[in-house]
Amino acid sequence: MFKSVFTKYITAFMLIIAISFMILALILCQMVTNYSDDTKTQMVERTADTIAGFVNDGYRDEGSYDFSQYIYFSRNTVQPFVSAMTELNEDIIILVSDANGGILLTADKSEPGYINSNVSIDIMSKLSYSGKQTVSSDLGGVFTSKHLVRAIPIYDADGIFVGAIFVCSPLQEFDQLIETMIKTIIMSCLWVMLAALLAVYFISEKIIDPLKQMSKAAKNFAAGKFDVRIPVKGRDEVAELATAFNNMAASLANLEDMRRTFLANVSHDLRTPMTTISGFIDGIIDGAIPPEKHEYYLDVIRTEIRRLSRLVISLLDITRIQAGERKFNKTAFDICEMARLILISFEQKLDAKKLDVEFECVKDKMIVYADRDAIYQILYNICDNAIKFSRDGGKYRISILEKDRKVYISVFNEGIGIPAEELPFVFERFYKSDKSRGLDKTGVGLGLYIAKTIIDAHEEEIWVKSVYGENCEFVFTLPYTPEATVVVKD
Repeated sequence: MFKSVFTKYITAFMLIIAISFMILALILCQMVTNYSDDTKTQMVERTADTIAGFVNDGYRDEGSYDFSQYIYFSRNTVQPFVSAMTELNEDIIILVSDANGGILLTADKSEPGYINSNVSIDIMSKLSYSGKQTVSSDLGGVFTSKHLVRAIPIYDADGIFVGAIFVCSPLQEFDQLIETMIKTIIMSCLWVMLAALLAVYFISEKIIDPLKQMSKAAKNFAAGKFDVRIPVKGRDEVAELATAFNNMAASLANLEDMRRTFLANVSHDLRTPMTTISGFIDGIIDGAIPPEKHEYYLDVIRTEIRRLSRLVISLLDITRIQAGERKFNKTAFDICEMARLILISFEQKLDAKKLDVEFECVKDKMIVYADRDAIYQILYNICDNAIKFSRDGGKYRISILEKDRKVYISVFNEGIGIPAEELPFVFERFYKSDKSRGLDKTGVGLGLYIAKTIIDAHEEEIWVKSVYGENCEFVFTLPYTPEATVVVKD
């Protein structure tokens, strides 16, 4: 029942609306009840007090000892006053009774059925002893339903209980008001629920439709099809999710291309040296290669084996990094000295290409705190790549400077550069700019990924700037450590 997003949304919304209206109805009914009770109570009490005062004053002024006779002979004055009070408040009934509960006078001149009724003797007895009362009662059968009653006893000059004034107001009208209010709230609730149903339907459809498309696209991704894209509509969170999904799809497609390229490169880099090694060994064993040439071909075999070893080491490095097994031992060392040593180790390659070499270091020593072997691996790899992709006679520069307690190491070369559309993928696994293998015949596209992973582990940054066809510059940062705070171990 609750498998779909729409069902969950509409159920939640309906429950929230229904509960909210129930609470609202309870609060309103309670407020109306309290207000109506207070208002009606004040009204009947004021009316009863007024009439009781009028009757008491008249009765005592007449000096009559019989309250019933006073009411009978004073009808011309009492009756109009009572009727006038009734006309001011149409929803009240005024009764005047003797001490035994017999109704002597009402507001109706036609003297309806109340005139022959009697108020319960229990009520009259209680009233004679307790004094003024405001109760909900039918007065012992005088009314067919309960009324709000204000009862005030009448005493003679000697303090003897002789009668009572009853001002009554029916409660049915109030019940009808509550019933009408509840019906109105229920109708309002139904209309709001209908509006919410329509709103939730269209809103959930707007959300669910892109999700369905994403689910369908994800299934295509699982099947290896990365060309599916989600239409982006609007600028809300769903549109942002669709954009992120499309970006992910593009990254997966690019990663898949690089993976295939990597497999092709690895296959080539494994097959070529193994074929060379196998051929030369077979030639030596079969005698096809004369003994005086054995040393030369064994040297070629050694070179190919080292090439295979480098490839396997790179692959193992990737595996260790991904598994989180590679630990970095940070120490303080001179990055300028390391760069000089690496530059010297490339002397033959630099001379072979007749590169215009520049080395810039703002200080003789610049101490950084990092894993020395890992940083050597990064800098060596970047410097080697810069030589490979430099044009003959081009500028080749290593710069090291310090700013804001950071050391910036830059390797610049003039050469083919990197196309702008490929810059975001330079540090991805399996990336290889020289896809034709015209310049880089030994790389497999793992060096820069390893470099990026190592720099990230140091919580530093690495980036590349390039103008395609002109130059390229790789820059990474390391934390600077003042010489006075460390002992440098070279």
